Amino acid sequence: MYDIVIIGAGPAGASAALFTSKAGKRTLLVDNDKSITKRALFWNYLGVMEMTGPDLVETGKKQAVKFGAELIVDQVTHIVKKDQGFVVETKNKGQFEANQVILATGLMVDLAEQLGLETKPGTEPRVKTVLNVDNSGKTNVEGIWAAGVVAGAGFHAIITAGDGAKVAVNVISELNGERYMDHDVLQTK
Repeated sequence: MYDIVIIGAGPAGASAALFTSKAGKRTLLVDNDKSITKRALFWNYLGVMEMTGPDLVETGKKQAVKFGAELIVDQVTHIVKKDQGFVVETKNKGQFEANQVILATGLMVDLAEQLGLETKPGTEPRVKTVLNVDNSGKTNVEGIWAAGVVAGAGFHAIITAGDGAKVAVNVISELNGERYMDHDVLQTK
């Protein structure tokens, strides 16, 4: 069983997977390879002079995998709540069990609606519907979290990446029973 399955590997999902895997949580990152970020060019992403959307998405996936996240490219078709955790069903790769699920599905709310998650109108241009989440990223279904565009965090990649990190830290903190901190320190000579 995975500690966390993250659905969507755009900036929010990859950022969440980076934090959860780096924290030692068994993480599965499921990507359908249809991120809207792949159509972007970034001149406004802190720390990067210029980057294409496809490069940003691939770099995010590689960072998460580097720290232990498992990555599969497939489409999640269904999520089933069990007494303990969830079963995440994919189109081609089978089923995966998880304690927690983070939805980072961008503009797509079909899985969320299938689960009975509460939605509300989006406030960003081109974002019709978002999930109703609290400040930590929790939805109305215990164990299901949301990050990024689908959670109403905005449409800018750097903001959704930060939201993915925030939600991941909140999930990790809940699983650990104490506030999680992740700060790497530059070694002095």
